[in-house]
Amino acid sequence: MSVVQRKAMLKAEGFFPHKKNAKGTTIIYSRKHPTAKFVRVVVDSGIDSKTGKVVGKVGVKLCYVNRTKSWREITTQIFTTNTGLVKTIKAQEAAEKFVKTCKHCKAKKFTAKSGKVVCSNACWTTWSGNRNSTNKTQGVAGKSVAGQTKSSQKKPPRNPGKVTPKNQRTYPLNKSVKKKSQKVVQKIVAEILPGDLVSAEYINNDQFKADMTGSILGIVMSVDKHGRVKTNWTANTSRLHERELPNANWYYVNASHHYRFKVLSRSVEWAEAA
Repeated sequence: MSVVQRKAMLKAEGFFPHKKNAKGTTIIYSRKHPTAKFVRVVVDSGIDSKTGKVVGKVGVKLCYVNRTKSWREITTQIFTTNTGLVKTIKAQEAAEKFVKTCKHCKAKKFTAKSGKVVCSNACWTTWSGNRNSTNKTQGVAGKSVAGQTKSSQKKPPRNPGKVTPKNQRTYPLNKSVKKKSQKVVQKIVAEILPGDLVSAEYINNDQFKADMTGSILGIVMSVDKHGRVKTNWTANTSRLHERELPNANWYYVNASHHYRFKVLSRSVEWAEAA
């Protein structure tokens, strides 16, 4: 098939040539996907823009045009002969249904240079700055707290002097009262499982005050035997720092105010521990 025939075939399928090719010298054609918004069908014609001769096979792929007008390749480019061009275009168009979609901004995902499949709109950047600054603050605070804890655990030097006999020792009168008050504290627990889609609730003196579903979203990654929950917070448009977000499947009633998990993917209730 001649160059004229190849160009005529692409024009008949609704493709228009680009002014330039940023990655090579061949002429690039494209048109909108028949059903998917912001998706374009891109064809590398294999025709050299300088010589006007056929220098290779025709390549077909799908690209997503993100919010900054950058084109992200969402399917692998398939090369074909002239006779299989129309069939390959239809196959690529059908493959759009199998491309993963970002659950936050609904944009198509693509494979980045790092090998990770990420959102074409890079929507995580809208909250990653706050999260990174919070992590840095936590790192500095963590060191100081760790240092205090380590120093506080040091045992005082043993007094080599005279030891008071047991029958002559005096004890605080409120010792038994303290023990009783500690037993009265109620522990509230909930079943939080890996894979749960979660948000947060604001609790003050065990009274519900606010639901953060519209601004905070995360996925539970793991829960250890002590009830500590590791969460991948994928969205946080609130003013809360990450250190303030819930991190355990339990809390005590006497806590003045805090945030606890709210499970969105299934029905979960908070109740007093048995």
